[in-house]
Amino acid sequence: MIRLYHVSKRYGDIHALQDVSLGVRKGEFCYVTGPSGAGKTTLLRLLYVAEPPSEGRIWVGGVDVTDLARGHRHLLRRNIGVVFQDFKLIPTRNVGENVGLALEVLGTPRETIQRRVRAVLTTVGLGGREEESPRVLSGGEQQRVAVARALVNDPAIVLADEPTGNLDGAMAIEVVEILQAVNLRGTTVVVATHDTGLMERFPYRRVRFDRGRLVGEVPCRL
Repeated sequence: MIRLYHVSKRYGDIHALQDVSLGVRKGEFCYVTGPSGAGKTTLLRLLYVAEPPSEGRIWVGGVDVTDLARGHRHLLRRNIGVVFQDFKLIPTRNVGENVGLALEVLGTPRETIQRRVRAVLTTVGLGGREEESPRVLSGGEQQRVAVARALVNDPAIVLADEPTGNLDGAMAIEVVEILQAVNLRGTTVVVATHDTGLMERFPYRRVRFDRGRLVGEVPCRL
């Protein structure tokens, strides 16, 4: 599902990633871990084609995205859901509008958007709250809205960048349980995190980065 061959990413003199070769199988749940500055976020940005690598090749869902033309990137992103640490919700739009935004951009009929938004909000435990403002939600609820937004397209891949970084322990567990349930339905899930407690509680495969290099791996222990 995801394959990197000798991938490097430089920002001037800074080597964010250095000669990374890595594979993630279809339907796998995989953690990308390591200290701040290890290259976790950079790796995810390359996977959802926010920017290209400096060297190497990247395949996502069978597509070579290394040199993917800007005009074609939206086609790839239809099959990728992304969850950010800071939620990135639009405060002037209600919950349902935030979740359905990607479908709206694609020109999906309004009735279809409403049906899929209702369904995915029920999946993340927020059924019936479409009309609420993100401002009145707790941090955990906001992150569940962000997860719902990532899932509304029924993507083949979900990438989550420190999705529990701003949450307390109980809320963090809830978010990972949602991602786990999505994975059990066949979605490939890649989570960047440094939360050792969560990785012990949900012991999936871990790939560890340090200063841009892939330095180790722990297999899934489920």
